This record gives sequence, C-alpha cells and structure tokens, in this order.
Amino acid sequence: RGGAGARRGGKMASTAAGKQRIPKVAKVKNKAPAEVQITAEQLLREAKERELELLPPPPQQKITDVEELNDYKLRKRKTFEDNIRKNRTVISNWIKYAQWEESLKEIQRARSIYERALDVDYRNVTLWLKYAEMEMKNRQVNHARNIWDRAITTLPRVNQFWYKYTYMEEMLGNVAGSRQVFERWMEWQPEEQAWHSYINFELRYKEVDRARSIYERYILFSLLVIVHPDVKNWIKYARFEEKHSYFAHARKVYERAVEFFGEEHMDEHLYVAFAKFEENQKEFERVRVIYKYALDRIPKQDAQNLFKNYTIFEKKFGDRRGIEDIIVSKRRFQYEEEVKANPHNYDAWFDYLRLVESDADAATVREVYERAIANVPPIQEKRHWKRYIYLWINYALYEELEAKASKRTRQVYQACIELLPHKKFTFAKMWLLYAQFEIRQKNLPLARRALGTSIGKCPKNKLFKGYIELELQLREFDRCRKLYEKFLEFAPENCTSWIKFAELETILGDIDRARAIYELAIGQPRLDMPEVLWKSYIDFEIEQEEYEKTRNLYRRLLQRTQHVKVWISFAQFELSAGREERLQRCRQIYEEANKAMRSCEEKEERVMLLESWRSFEEEFGSDTTKERIDKLMPEKIKKRRKLQAEDGSDAGWEEYYDYIFPEDTANQPNLKLLAMAKLWKKQQQESEAAAMDPDKDVDESQT
Repeated sequence: RGGAGARRGGKMASTAAGKQRIPKVAKVKNKAPAEVQITAEQLLREAKERELELLPPPPQQKITDVEELNDYKLRKRKTFEDNIRKNRTVISNWIKYAQWEESLKEIQRARSIYERALDVDYRNVTLWLKYAEMEMKNRQVNHARNIWDRAITTLPRVNQFWYKYTYMEEMLGNVAGSRQVFERWMEWQPEEQAWHSYINFELRYKEVDRARSIYERYILFSLLVIVHPDVKNWIKYARFEEKHSYFAHARKVYERAVEFFGEEHMDEHLYVAFAKFEENQKEFERVRVIYKYALDRIPKQDAQNLFKNYTIFEKKFGDRRGIEDIIVSKRRFQYEEEVKANPHNYDAWFDYLRLVESDADAATVREVYERAIANVPPIQEKRHWKRYIYLWINYALYEELEAKASKRTRQVYQACIELLPHKKFTFAKMWLLYAQFEIRQKNLPLARRALGTSIGKCPKNKLFKGYIELELQLREFDRCRKLYEKFLEFAPENCTSWIKFAELETILGDIDRARAIYELAIGQPRLDMPEVLWKSYIDFEIEQEEYEKTRNLYRRLLQRTQHVKVWISFAQFELSAGREERLQRCRQIYEEANKAMRSCEEKEERVMLLESWRSFEEEFGSDTTKERIDKLMPEKIKKRRKLQAEDGSDAGWEEYYDYIFPEDTANQPNLKLLAMAKLWKKQQQESEAAAMDPDKDVDESQT
C-alpha cells in the first residue's frame, strides 16, 4: 500500500511539474501596432523624471543604550569598509568615513583612516586639506603642523598648502614660524603672487626693511630675474618705495629697470610709470626728457599709450608748441606706417609731405621728398605715373617758393625730365613748368631750349600750344609762324590750330595769308572738327564783307554736305546781307533747300527747314507766301513698328511719329486714305449722336 501510494504521488508530481513547465500562453488576436508609440527616449525621460520625485524620508532611529550604539557603529563601519574594499581609489569614500568618525569624536580612528587613505593616494590635495582641517578644527596644532610639513615636503608645488600653513601660523600669532615657512617656500622659486604675499605679510607687521630685502631678492637674484623678467615687478617695487616716501630709492629702482631692459626690450609701461612718478615729484623737465627718450627708441606701433600720456602731460603742463609737437609726431608716425606698408601709395606721401612742410626744417622735408620720389612706378604706363609726377612738381615748387633755392629747383626739374620714358609717354606739364621757371629766373634761352627739346623728343599738342603762347606773350610773331608750321606738320587734322594760325595772321593784318591758311585747312583730307573750320572761314569772309566769296564758300560747303543747318545758315546770311534783293535771295535759298531735302531720309531735318522758312515768311512774307508755306507743312501721324532683340527674337511693338509731306507724290495715296478715314470717323460720330437723341430729325443723306 505504501508503494502504490508513492507511485501515485510520483505520477501526480510529474504531471504537476509538466503543467508548470509548459504554461499556457494567451493568444494575441490583434497584432496591429498601437496608435500611440512609446520611444526609448521617452522611457528614459520618464525614468529620469521619476527619480526626482520626493521619496519619503527613512524612519528616524533612536538609540537608547550603549549596546544599540555599538551595534549602530559596527554596522556603519562595516558599510564603509565594504565600500572601501570594493573600490580603494575613490577618495570620497575615505573622506566620508573619516568625517563620520570625526563626528563621533573618534579622532584617533579618523587619523587612522586618513593615514590609510594617504597610503592609497598621497597626491590627492583634497585629502591633505581635509586631514589638516580636521586637526585644526579639533585644536590639535602640533598634529596640524606635522601634516602641513609632510604636505609641503611631499607636494612643494601646491601653493595652497603653503598659503594655508602660513595663514595658520599667523593666526596662532607665531610670526617667526610663519616667516620661516615663507622662507622655505621662497627656496622653491614660486610664482609672483607668493612673493607678494610674503611682502604683504611683512608690511602687515611694519617690517619695511624686510619687505625691501624681499623685493631685492625678488628682483636681483639671477635666477629670479630669469624666471620673472617682467616690467610690472620693477614698477611694483618702485611704487612700494614711493608709497613709503623713499623717493630717492624709487627713482633708483626706475633707473635700474631702464638700464636692465636696455634698448632691445624697452616697454612703454615702464616709461609711463617713471614719467608719472617724476610728475608727482614736480620734475616736469625730467618727465619731458623721459617721454622723448622713450618715443625716440620704442617702435611707434608699441607706443600708443606713451603718446597718449605724453599728450595729456603737455596739455596739463606744457605750452602750445609742445602740444603741437606731440600731435605732429603722432600723425607722422601714422603716415610712416602707411608708406611703409605700401611705398607706392602716393596719396599717403602727399599727406605726409604736407605735414612735414608745415612743421619741419628744410633738411627733413628734402629727405622725405627724396624718399618719396625714389618709389618709381614699376610699370611704364602713363596712368600709373599720373600721381607720381606730382611728387616731382611739388618738390620743385617747394624748392623754388619755400626754400628759395633756384639751383636745386633746376636740378629737380632736370632729374625728373631725365627720368621720364619719353619714347613711350611724357608729361607736357613738366616741360612747361620748367620753361616757366626759367623765364621767372630771366633765363629765356634755357626756356626756349627746354621747349624745343620737348618738341623734338616727344611732340604734343599741349607743348606746341604752350610754346606758341610763350612767344605770343613775348611778341615774337615770326617764331609763332614757324611754330604753327611745325605744329600743322605734326597734326594737320587739328582744326583749332588752323583757326588760331589764321586768326594770328588776321590780327597782324595779313588777310591774304589768313585766307590762304583757311584754303589749305579745308583742303586737308582728314579733319577732327571740319564744321568748326568752315564756320570760322565763313565768319572771316563776312567780317571782311566779302559776300560773293562767302556765297562761294557756302556753295562749296553744300557740295560736300546737305545738312539742314548749312542751308539755314546760308539763308540767314542772305537775309543779313543788307541789300534790296535779300528777301528774294533768302526765299530762293529756302526753295533750293526744300527741293534738295526731299530725298533726305531724316524727315525731322526737313521739318526743321520748313519751320525756319515759315518763321521767315511770318516776319517778311505776304499772305500768299504764308499760305503757300502752310500747304508745304507736313502732317504728324502716329505709327507702330515691330522691334527685334539682339538675338533676332520678337521684342514687341513701338509707337513713333512720322511726317507726311503734301508735295511728295509718293505719299498722295496715303493722304487720300487718311482723309477718307477721317470722314468715315466723323460720320460714325454723327450717327451715334443721332441714335442718342430720337426726337431730332435726321436727314436721309446723313443716314
């Protein structure tokens, strides 16, 4: 019976185990994704937000007897030891453990923990600081000194240990001990602030001599000078002496600093401080000497603050001349920088020279001019030389007008003329200025030689005109004739030269020579302004009252051109001839012009002619002639024409005005068509007016 029961029990157990091993899984009917999806970022964000929720504080445990306290201590120590055993390098676990022991007044245990931690990581600054603070907090002064000594011995480059140690000794009133710590610190050649802390420590106890000795060690010891060769250390030392009214010592410190840094490592801050010190001592001449000494030796780009302080000093204690000197010096520095950056910046040279001329002596001005003209343009193209040439001109004018040195002025002009590449281009202005200078020096042969040389080397219209103008002023008319001949050989197309030559002969009373010059001029195959030449010739003949010759000139001109202005001028001439038949001649000219202009494509010119004719008839004509000219006037109509772009595509339509002349037989059909169109438009308007007024009788013919 027992075996059967066991067998039955075994079967039931196996069945139960089988049922547990194969649990039933619920079938998912809807496998579609949910409408609102949850991302991994959302899950993390929600978890982070729930971390911030306030948890209920743990229940407070009240210890009632010693046994519970010991049990609590055992559990906490076991927790701390387990944390340390898990990760010995996490110093925060050691510090928390030690602070907990300290809170229980277990100072000996806390020391043991700190010592164990230092064995793990003795380079941890925080560990040393917490250890020493614990000892100081519990008034264990000797223990604290021992810890600070070990700390500064182990880590002497950690300034915080030294600061804390000296502060502790000073707070305990152990001034000698604090001084001893500072001395040990100085042996390590610390940073600048450590020295100043030592100096301030001595000054707090009125030990000025000791502070001075520290400054001396700081400044003069060779190693310290190499480590701290900064200007501000010297300035602090000098101000220390000044503050304690040792003015001679302060001045000596500044002088030693100037001597130490020399001219290679000059610093404007040192000289500004030195000058302000002397200014406080009312030594104004010494201040001025210091500023000028520094400005002459320090590079200008590094002396902006020096300039500023010097300007302020001169405004406070100097005269007007001193203020102007410093301002000019500052501007001169700016121009020097500009021309140094770009020597071919001639505008900067002009400004610089203008400044120097207004304030400096002749030697300085000449030096700057020589530096400026030495920057010859690198390319031999006239556009690059146009600004440069004015440097030479200004140089010559300065030597002549300001320096009163005629010999140097001549040398400047000659040097400039030799420099110019005359085969490629020249500057007529330079030649003419040189000639005018020689004339002012009453040296006419040299002036003529210079202008003759210029015409021979590089003839130009301006040179010829200038030379001719000179000879005209000297009343050398034969020379003027020769120069005009040379000029016209050089430029026969220049109409102005022909006209001026003829006017010269007219003034001299040689009419035949003037007429011959005009004839030669109009016979030239190429002229730049032929209309001006013909007009001058015609005006010349009118002035001589040679009306037949004037008519012949007009006829010759009309053979060359049929311009409407020539016809109108011809008609106006006939009208002003002053004879009885002048009206008939003028009307005849208009008739000829109208016939000649019929074949002209420019209809505006023909309209201009008819308007001039109509003005003439309105003033001098009869009713018959007025009616006749009115019939000749064209009708102005608006037309459209197609436009084409540059690529040949259609660019739209354009409206323009055209003229239809009644006497043109080719345009008669157009006139008839236009008249019929106007008549039809008039009939349409009348029929519309009749339809708008039914009470009005309408004639059949009109309908």
